[in-house]
Amino acid sequence: MDQLVNEVSQRTGLGEATSRQAVQVVIGYLKGRLPEPFGGMVDQFVGGGQPGQTPDLGSLFGGGH
Repeated sequence: MDQLVNEVSQRTGLGEATSRQAVQVVIGYLKGRLPEPFGGMVDQFVGGGQPGQTPDLGSLFGGGH
């Protein structure tokens, strides 16, 4: 998430704390609006998941294992 916070800060000129708060608001919004299992994957996409852990998107679209 730090990378996203830095990107927001650089592009908007906002401070780190304000950028972090903005990112958290957007993440919360997405998690609340996206259908499962996508909403639960938001943390993984922004770095909140475990290292090396990636969502299994193939199974979401019938790819299975």
